[in-house]
Amino acid sequence: MARKLRVGVVGTGNISTAYFRLSKLFKGMEIVSCADINMKAAEAQAKLFGIRAEKVENLIAAKDVDIVVNLTIPAAHYGVAKAALDAGKHVYSEKPFVLSVKEGLDLAKRAQKKGLRIGSAPDTFLGGAHQLARSIVDSGAVGKITSGTAFVMSHGMEHWHPNPDFFFLPGAGPILDVGPYYVTNLIQLIGPVKRVAAFASIPQKERTITSKPRFGQKIPVKTPTTIHGILEFANGAVITMNGSWDVWKHGHSPMELYGEEGTLFLPDPNFFGGVVKQTKKGEPTKKDPAWKHPLGVPNQEHSQGMMANYRTIGLADMALAIAEGRPHRCSMEMALHAIEVMTGLIEAGQTGKVLTLKTTCERPAALGIAEAKSMLAKQKVAAAA
Repeated sequence: MARKLRVGVVGTGNISTAYFRLSKLFKGMEIVSCADINMKAAEAQAKLFGIRAEKVENLIAAKDVDIVVNLTIPAAHYGVAKAALDAGKHVYSEKPFVLSVKEGLDLAKRAQKKGLRIGSAPDTFLGGAHQLARSIVDSGAVGKITSGTAFVMSHGMEHWHPNPDFFFLPGAGPILDVGPYYVTNLIQLIGPVKRVAAFASIPQKERTITSKPRFGQKIPVKTPTTIHGILEFANGAVITMNGSWDVWKHGHSPMELYGEEGTLFLPDPNFFGGVVKQTKKGEPTKKDPAWKHPLGVPNQEHSQGMMANYRTIGLADMALAIAEGRPHRCSMEMALHAIEVMTGLIEAGQTGKVLTLKTTCERPAALGIAEAKSMLAKQKVAAAA
């Protein structure tokens, strides 16, 4: 059995807790250290999870770190990834892994030169619900996908996040912050995107924080918070994608795909589980029978009840893929293509142009039930401590 690859985490903000806890569910990796520009934050997480805390530059140079996980803010993703690659480390980044195609191509060149891997979240598309949808699409049950819709709409982050400023700056907004879940899932289901068009706006020039500890503070909005886009896929499918942080309530499904033989209704791709429904031609809509995929089993308590949460499966898959010499599913090529789709939507919304994309990618391999089970540290799925 190949040894576990050792992981160092840079950035110990909100999302890091999920990585520290949920990584224990999977084989192939072990988190050994963490770092942050705020040393106290790193030390607090290190104490809680039994690892060491160190300065960012020391973690990147550490001999016992094989993969650097980049959980910094989006504006810092490129710099941290570049330093890690130059130090001979594989890199796995939170989304979006870069803020431009130019940055992504530079990182790809550095990785290729040293024989290193780059991976990137989101990995929710590997969840049980979305892999069920993938199996339905691949089986031809709903026919060729010709069109569809995706809606990622809410009223923003300032009501719950303690420091929501970066959400409203270039590099974030609904398309680059939450959109990666939707765009990545569309790519894994349909394939690469050919062209994009969009309209965009900033209805509120500033936001009022209503979360603690900064309740009442005003923050500027410097990136579009409402974007209505159109994605034309290489296979000819045309998908409407609306992203907004200016909507209090709506009644749209998170994602619907319309095929020549029927319709597929998907749950929110920000989550691993949920109900998948489909129709065949004129028949009534039916809930698909339970598909016993291990990454769809509810394992954590949320405000909505028990839900499936297997974040870090993408990181685990990359670690195992390195050891096994196979492609990893949360690939740099797919992440870079998703970046061009999303930045293209923003540019199209600001310029009124229809943009033809320069990047492309292959659909990642499906993750079936047997292979997903083989990645678990324990065959019995349980919540991480």
